[in-house]
This record gives sequence, structure tokens and C-alpha cells, in this order.
Amino acid sequence: MSTSTTDMPEAAATEPLVERLAQTSTLMDEATEKGLADLLEKVAPLLQAGRFHNVIDLLSLASDAVDMADDAMIQKLMKAYEEGIGAAWSLSNAARYAQAEAATLPVPTLFGLLRAAGDEDVRRGLHFALRFLAVLGSRMKDDGEA
Repeated sequence: MSTSTTDMPEAAATEPLVERLAQTSTLMDEATEKGLADLLEKVAPLLQAGRFHNVIDLLSLASDAVDMADDAMIQKLMKAYEEGIGAAWSLSNAARYAQAEAATLPVPTLFGLLRAAGDEDVRRGLHFALRFLAVLGSRMKDDGEA
């Protein structure tokens, strides 16, 4: 039995899609019919606006990504994710700790700041911040020349 619309009688072509499916399928029970009708109602705006093709393209892209994903790629993605989450966690903990400590201590004087610079951890943090800003500045200079 051919399901082409050119083989269907004119009256069958004008019948709603759900009714035509119900006539040709033995698996079409009442729940399936209601589900298809609900689905068609939700999909109709996408079909009418021609945006349903975008959904299909997105599904195709996801399928291609799944096909290309090998074990090495998954391992690299997992490592990058773990490192990113670890860095975010460390930064948020350091910020919370520093905020809590700064809220309980009095504001240091200028000489108090210089005394704090005598602490090796403070110097290490300042050195990191200065190196970070130096790299950021060099990147900004390189971007300005391009």
C-alpha cells in the first residue's frame, strides 16, 4: 500500500493528518491520537513560520557531535570541566574567606598594609595579581595593534 499523496484520492488528501494516520495504522489508539494532536498543536507555529527546520538542524548538529565524540575528546572535555569547576570553587572560597575576614578586622592603615606585605602569602598573592595584570595588559596591547 503506497502512502504517497499522489496515490490518495482527493477526499483523503483533505482529511486531517491524524485521521489519515488512524486509518492506515493499527497502532493508533486513543491515547496516541490525542498525543499526536497535542504535538501538532505545539509544532504548528514552528511549521507555519518555517522555523521547524532550525530544530531539525539543531538535532542534526547534536547527532554529528555524538558521532564525532570519541573517548579522548570526552576525556579532554571532562578534564577541562573539572579544572574550570575547581578554579571557580577555589576563587569563590577565597573571596568568601577574605570577605568574612575583612568584615571582622578593622580597616588597616597605610603602614598596616605595608606590614601585611611582609607576609609571604600576601606577597605571593600580590605577585600573582601583578603577573595576571601584566599578561592581561600585554594582550590588550596586542589586540590594539591588530
